[in-house]
Amino acid sequence: MRKLPYTLLTALAVSALAMPVTAAALPADVTAGQCIAGGGMIVISAVGDGSQGYTKRCMGGVHDGQTVL
Repeated sequence: MRKLPYTLLTALAVSALAMPVTAAALPADVTAGQCIAGGGMIVISAVGDGSQGYTKRCMGGVHDGQTVL
């Protein structure tokens, strides 16, 4: 089996370390249109018994798990 050169391994390690920085740069909240356009769907859930309000989250797609405004 052929071994990968050290420069390729270094490049892969650097890109793996840069991944969380990229994810942190994404917006925390998205609009409903951005959620749908990113391939997700909006899930509305009651907080507690429903008297405290509702949460809207984008599930699936590019904006998975983000709050929908």
